[in-house]
Amino acid sequence: MIRIEPVKTRVGLKQFVQFPAHVYRTDSAWVPPLELERLHFFSSKNPYFEHARWQGWIAYRGAEPVGRISAQIDELHLARYTPRTGFFGSLEAEDSVDVFQALFKTAEAWLRAEGMVTAQGPFNLSINQECGLLVEGYDNPPMVMMGHARPYYPQHIEANGYRKAQDMLAYRLGIHFPLPSGVTRFLQKAKDSVRIRPLRRKHLREELEIIKEIYEEAWSENWGFLPFTEAEFAELGQHMKLLVEDDFVQIAEIDGTPCAMLVAFPNLHEVIHDLGGRLWPWGWLKILWGLKVSYPKTGRVVLMGVRQRFQSSPMGAVMAYGMIEAVRQAGLRKHIEQVELSWILEDNKRMRHVLESLGAEPYKTYRLYEKSLN
Repeated sequence: MIRIEPVKTRVGLKQFVQFPAHVYRTDSAWVPPLELERLHFFSSKNPYFEHARWQGWIAYRGAEPVGRISAQIDELHLARYTPRTGFFGSLEAEDSVDVFQALFKTAEAWLRAEGMVTAQGPFNLSINQECGLLVEGYDNPPMVMMGHARPYYPQHIEANGYRKAQDMLAYRLGIHFPLPSGVTRFLQKAKDSVRIRPLRRKHLREELEIIKEIYEEAWSENWGFLPFTEAEFAELGQHMKLLVEDDFVQIAEIDGTPCAMLVAFPNLHEVIHDLGGRLWPWGWLKILWGLKVSYPKTGRVVLMGVRQRFQSSPMGAVMAYGMIEAVRQAGLRKHIEQVELSWILEDNKRMRHVLESLGAEPYKTYRLYEKSLN
């Protein structure tokens, strides 16, 4: 018999956070997240909960935990989209039909009781955080702020009535690539009107406003787009301040006006993969050493956007290539060898063309599912 218990206490939340270690104990590609960070993530201190609510559950067989799931409702999403859609996420479970059925039945009942007519996921917890189920690329460890999964997850999700809503791609690119000759000539011709510059840390608040504004304009027509709140973007800014070198953030200006941006992170997962989720007693020192001395060999482009009026123009391509080249040079100085560019919607032909022209290849696929609750 499978028993489902809601997460109501800090003890329960800690068990919820620790459970994935049971599922991935034999998976060498999995990177244990930092437990302290995950406890903060699910706490009221997460600015996501200023406009959303959630509930988590743990599945037990006897006294042994065998699965977990969350359901969440985002008021910003309800204000922007119809039909009334709630989300599932944080899905981890052993390879058992009964466990997956019990978890989905519980999460869906909660969403129906809250008035939702559609369920989408997985979102951990929103589209601006980890989202999508890994369905291709299981042998490669996840990059920072990206998820992992077991190969049996898709069949169990689909067996519970979920169908593909959207696929998102992660591209992999070795950093020692040459720009196409035509692009180099174009960048040279445009140098008088296009300026590519790094983050100005002394003006971080203003810089974050520029990045947020460009992101919201550039991504506003994408599937499932939701703007960051000021508090959410401020928290992302704190991560940037702690983890990111100034020249890993590039802003493209045309005649002095910011028109495009790119943000890359060093792959923190390289540094924490063998900490077992623990910072004490030596985890802090290892992270500091890994970011300040040895430095990761991989990185991830987490945000990139070009203002809408330039997206189908040669000038838009110039800014995209120019920012990529500027970050490539920054990566070379740090001896980075490879970057992931993720996630890219499968139907984003313009961006896929840019990346593939540089030799990037899609090496992971993340899938979002949808189900009617009627």
